[in-house]
Amino acid sequence: MEILKKIDDLLISWGISPSSADMLDPFIAFALVLAIAFLADALCRKILLKVVAQLVKKTKATWDDIVFDRKVMVHLSRMVAPIIIYIFVPVAFAESTSSTMDFIRRICLIYIIITFLSFVNSFLKAVYCVYSEREQFRDRPLKGMLQTMQVILWLVGGIVVVGELIDRDPLSLLAGLGASAAILMLVFKDSIMGFVSGVQLSANDMLKVGDWIAMPKYGADGTVIEVTLNTVKVRNWDNTITTIPPYLLVSDSFQNWRGMLESGGRRVKRSINIDMTSVRFCTPEMLAKYRKIQLLKDYVEQTEVVIEKYNAENGIDNSILVNGRRQTNLGVFRAYLTAYLKSLPDVNQELTCMVRQLQPTDHGIPMELYFFCALKDWVPYEGVQADVFDHVLAIIPEFDLQVFQLPSGRDFRRAFGEVE
Repeated sequence: MEILKKIDDLLISWGISPSSADMLDPFIAFALVLAIAFLADALCRKILLKVVAQLVKKTKATWDDIVFDRKVMVHLSRMVAPIIIYIFVPVAFAESTSSTMDFIRRICLIYIIITFLSFVNSFLKAVYCVYSEREQFRDRPLKGMLQTMQVILWLVGGIVVVGELIDRDPLSLLAGLGASAAILMLVFKDSIMGFVSGVQLSANDMLKVGDWIAMPKYGADGTVIEVTLNTVKVRNWDNTITTIPPYLLVSDSFQNWRGMLESGGRRVKRSINIDMTSVRFCTPEMLAKYRKIQLLKDYVEQTEVVIEKYNAENGIDNSILVNGRRQTNLGVFRAYLTAYLKSLPDVNQELTCMVRQLQPTDHGIPMELYFFCALKDWVPYEGVQADVFDHVLAIIPEFDLQVFQLPSGRDFRRAFGEVE
C-alpha cells in the first residue's frame, strides 16, 4: 500500500536493510494508527466535550444538562479511538499477517460493543432522571422499567460479546438460548415477576411513590419511597425501611390511604362509654339550664314544643314520668354533640357527620362520634381529634351523665371508707 511503501522508503533511506524495513513497516504503521486514534480521543475529550458543555450551560432547557452530567457524551467519545483503530488496522497490516489484523479488529469490536452498551446505559439513566422529575411521571414505576431495560441491554450485549470471542454468530447463540429458557426463567424469576407486577400496579393505579400503604402481614405501614424492578421500599412511621417484592402487592392485599388523602377529610370514629345508671328524664330545672347553652337553645325549645303538643293532643297525665314523651339528658347530650361537631371549622360538613348510640354492653352505652376532619396530615388530625374528645369528656357532667370506667384502687378505698 502507498503508506507502507512510504514508510519502507523512509526506513531504507535511514540505512535500514530492506528485509528489516519490511518487518518493521506494519508495526510502525500500526503505531501511527494508535497515535492518530488517541489524538482524536484526546481532542474529543479536551476540546469537543468542553465546547458542548459550554453550549449546554447556555441553553434554557434542563434535559441537556442532565444528559451531560450523566456522562453520556463521555461514553460516546470513548468509541472514537477503537473505531479509528478498527477502520485503519487493514492499512497497517499486510495480508501475510491477516491473523494479527483479525485479532486486533476483534478486540476493538468487543471494546466498541462494551462502550456502546455503556453509552446506551448512561443514556437510559439520563432519560430516567429527566422524566422522574416531571410531575406527570412521578407515579409511574420508571425505575423498574429502567432496570428491566438494563437487564435486557446487558444480556443481549453479553451474548454479542461472547459471540465475537468464540467467533460465532450472535443470532445462533440467541437461538440456542431458547433450549435453556427454563433455566433463564429460573435465574431471572424475581426480575420477571417484578416487571410484570410493576406493570400491573401501574396500569391499575394501585401504587405509586408517595402513597401511604399499610401491609401489617409484612410489617409495612408508611410511605412508599421507591418502586424498583425487584423491591418496593416503604418508610414506616418509625423511620425503619420495609422492603416488599412487587409481586406480593399484586398477589396479596394491602391498604392504600391515597383515597383518604385525595378526599375531603380523614375519618374520626371514636366512642365514649356512658354509665347507664346516669341516664334520666329531664326535669324543668335541667331544661332551663340547657336552654342557656347556645348550641342547645333552639333544639330544646323546638323539641319541647313538639312534646307538649303531642302530650296535649293525647291527654297525657304528666304526673307520671312514664306517660307521654319526655326529653332525656342522654338525648339532649347527643343533640349537643351533633351541634358542636357542626360548629367546628375543622370538620368537613359535606361528609358524614353524626353522633350515634351503639349496642349497650357491660361497659355502658357507647356514644360514637363519626365525622371527617378537614385536616388530613397526621399531627393536625390527631390534635383536632384530641381537642374534640377533651371537650366531650369535660362537658359530660353538665348533662348529669357519667363516664363509665372500670373501678380503680381509689374507688375501692373510697368504698371501704379509707381516708385518702
